[in-house]
Amino acid sequence: MQEFTQLASQLADAAGEIIKKYYRQPFDIEQKGDNSPVTIADRSVEQRLREILEKERPDDGIFGEEFGIKESQNGLSWVIDPIDGTKSFMIGRPTFGTLIALCEDDVPKLGVIDQAISGERWIGVSGEATTLNGKSVKTRPCESLNAASICSTTPAMFNDAPVYKYFDEGKFAWGGDCYMYGLLASGFLDMTLEASLKPYDFAALVPVVEGAGGLICDYDGQPLTLKSDGRVFALGDPSLKDAVLQKIKKS
Repeated sequence: MQEFTQLASQLADAAGEIIKKYYRQPFDIEQKGDNSPVTIADRSVEQRLREILEKERPDDGIFGEEFGIKESQNGLSWVIDPIDGTKSFMIGRPTFGTLIALCEDDVPKLGVIDQAISGERWIGVSGEATTLNGKSVKTRPCESLNAASICSTTPAMFNDAPVYKYFDEGKFAWGGDCYMYGLLASGFLDMTLEASLKPYDFAALVPVVEGAGGLICDYDGQPLTLKSDGRVFALGDPSLKDAVLQKIKKS
């Protein structure tokens, strides 16, 4: 995987250069069909990453948030969210990130969470320890759900199934997008709970969380693939899985 890891880092470097150019600068904002915002930075980053991949790996597929899907010729696909957390980026809050994943037959094998402003880069590779800026990181133990700190991006993402209400809402910290998964991998929080995610929102998170000793899965407790439905929770301590599933099933 070393070749792919080097390429993923090259992609993250290229994304960071563009992001730094636009961060806390004036730019136009558009609304996409789903009413979510998009900026010139989102599109410029993805366009540049696609150019690099077309040159370096022409037979690989590409699944990007802004420009759709290029089918794979070899079973390998790069999954890209140029700026995960566009709303945070728009207001100058450095909790967004660039997500880059490499999937084999829909299964995430490599993932990068890159925060260009803070200079933090988590890299996860299937079967290897997750690193933050080259140093191994690990999730922390948590004795029970009652003791867990929980993060989620927004209550709005749960639509008509507000499963977060079955947990202690007083323990929730709202906001963070992909950045909170890096924090979970580094042992600073215990759980994330989200819904309505797209594959480019979660594919890169899988190797990062798992390589740090955590667990990430869907609401049925199944591993995530590109075909998963976007209902996701992650745990720093996998022993809490059954307790989480019991609460989710109440909804």
